Amino acid sequence: MQVEKPIFEAVDLSKSFDVSAPLLRRIIHREGRATLHAVDAINFRIPRGKTFSLVGESGCGKSTVARLVVGLYQPTGGKGVFDGHDMAGKRSRKEMAGLRRRFQMIFQDPFASLNPRWRVHDIIAEPIRAHGISDDERDITRRVALNLERVKLSARDGEKFPHEFSGGQRQRISIARALASEPEFLVCDEPTSALDVSVQAQILNLMKDLQRELGLSYLFISHDLAVVYHISDYLGVMYLGRLVEVGPAREIFKNPQHPYTRMLLDAIPDLEMTGRKRIPVGGEVPSPISPPSGCHFHPRCPFANARCKSETPGVTSLPGEIDVRCHAVEEGRLAAEVEKLKMQQSSAA
Repeated sequence: MQVEKPIFEAVDLSKSFDVSAPLLRRIIHREGRATLHAVDAINFRIPRGKTFSLVGESGCGKSTVARLVVGLYQPTGGKGVFDGHDMAGKRSRKEMAGLRRRFQMIFQDPFASLNPRWRVHDIIAEPIRAHGISDDERDITRRVALNLERVKLSARDGEKFPHEFSGGQRQRISIARALASEPEFLVCDEPTSALDVSVQAQILNLMKDLQRELGLSYLFISHDLAVVYHISDYLGVMYLGRLVEVGPAREIFKNPQHPYTRMLLDAIPDLEMTGRKRIPVGGEVPSPISPPSGCHFHPRCPFANARCKSETPGVTSLPGEIDVRCHAVEEGRLAAEVEKLKMQQSSAA
């Protein structure tokens, strides 16, 4: 049986930034160079027509991954492969233009990502002209109108300026602009985080409708697990630049394995008031410039042991296509320790 190749694959993808102080200060204070490892050798695959979501706390490297995927950053290690093409490989300008037309990015802030001096028609027409899709003005006008209608706006809205729209409408314009080059793959960097909850639902439903209609694939970046649950087929959980759990979204939501994933899910309000026991995890996210040794999560993990503090966990594959980086899972002791901790909580209550 031949398995269809993914539309995008990250292979040991890494990105580091030099955040050293100026040379003179380093000489005076005898300081060495400082490196921030924003993304640390992550691996994931995005099947065609599916949505892969990345979640995690602020500063874990999600947005850096998004910029690596679309080529705004060059990786310092590993590679991103789009439809079999290594995006970091050297190619002709024409070949790269053909690839870049096939993926687009939707940014977080619809108030900052649209040029306030341009009419909406020109904003959406720009990628059509830039990618050489059409140079006939009547055809461009038709394409702009089609994309506005796809996002549930009117063709007449093309004559307005961005400031004449609400936040949700501006994000619809951003989606219409992304669709203008007829892409196959959209990278969505927290596209609903700046919107009201009711508007978020409208945008998410629109994106799901467009995915079914146009066969789009999404890389969806978010810190909101409720949003991720609504839209995701696959899920990756990031912590300090590392992917700690990857797999089908429904499986992870139903039975999370990594202690950090459990912590994120326990942070969701229990609206049904089931009275389920939660495992508290304290502490703050460590500095990515000087992360903890071994497993980065061990200072906050209630199940950490000496091995967790000294040895970086490898990938453990579990049934249901779940990959986890956790010594407690690998050693088979996590489930028993979770039950033991819950019993202690019950006794204390």
